[in-house]
Amino acid sequence: MRRRLLPVALVVSATVALAGCSSSGAASASKSPTPSPVASGPMTPVNWTGATLPTVSGAYGDKPTITFPKVAAPKQLEKKVLTLGTGPAVAKGDLLVADYYGQIWNGKSFDNSYDRGQPVGFTIGTGKVIQGWDDTLVGVTAGSRVLISLPPTEGYGATGNTQAGIKGTDTLVFVVDIVSSFPGTATSDPKAKLVKVTGGPTVTGALAAKPTVKIPAGLAKPTKAVTTILARGTGPLVGKELAVVQYEVVDWTGATVASTWTDGAPAGVNVGQAGATGVFDGLQGIPVGSRVLIEIPLTSGRGPYAAVVDIVAVAKSAKLTAGG
Repeated sequence: MRRRLLPVALVVSATVALAGCSSSGAASASKSPTPSPVASGPMTPVNWTGATLPTVSGAYGDKPTITFPKVAAPKQLEKKVLTLGTGPAVAKGDLLVADYYGQIWNGKSFDNSYDRGQPVGFTIGTGKVIQGWDDTLVGVTAGSRVLISLPPTEGYGATGNTQAGIKGTDTLVFVVDIVSSFPGTATSDPKAKLVKVTGGPTVTGALAAKPTVKIPAGLAKPTKAVTTILARGTGPLVGKELAVVQYEVVDWTGATVASTWTDGAPAGVNVGQAGATGVFDGLQGIPVGSRVLIEIPLTSGRGPYAAVVDIVAVAKSAKLTAGG
């Protein structure tokens, strides 16, 4: 689904996959619970009980099936914790990592992350996702499975979302498996081993802190995406999974165009997702805790860019997380 509130970082991602979403395929920028800014919330969720409560099959981490009762959709924002996790509670402003399944009340399924094999990451509680997510998922503990029902005012409003086949009168139901969350203070390894690099953009500043990125005069523009390790961490190697990162991105004039450090929360970026390609695929095989430089060529009229990316952590799907 179309993103509701695109920070500059995600504007970049729409063309160069900078925020973990590919420019094509199943992991495109349209695949997320973040629509246009039409919600009138916030609305306090009601504990979902009674005749309107659907049946949800499957355990935490399994792709669910929702069976709806033959009654009208609830008008209130509803929430039911199906499985209570024992992990830390999600805080306002955190990067929320989760798997999710979305379906129109007694209608079609419009999106899910289970088929893509990787969770998604969104800043929660600050207007970066649909209002209903902000109003129901803050405070939920990691390892929980939550069922929520969103009236139009908590989702896409009267305009709906034609791209996803959602009308302005549709009630949306989500099953959300909370994997983990990360605060804005989450960083890579401050003791990562520096790697000597010559040429290219200049990067200064302490590790695990906001870097300064400068483009030397006359530096040739990249013609393809190139990933260079600036400091090597000691964590596990990044695989085909969600990576949690902090990044600072400048254009070839040296102007900052995106910064998680400024936004106050790390980002979740999908790496090596099937059916999609993106500049973050170059993180595969690099240890968590590392700082890297990604040079990004002109793409769809945008760029080129230089991105300094700190790898904070990796997150597997809810299914793999539950299996240890």
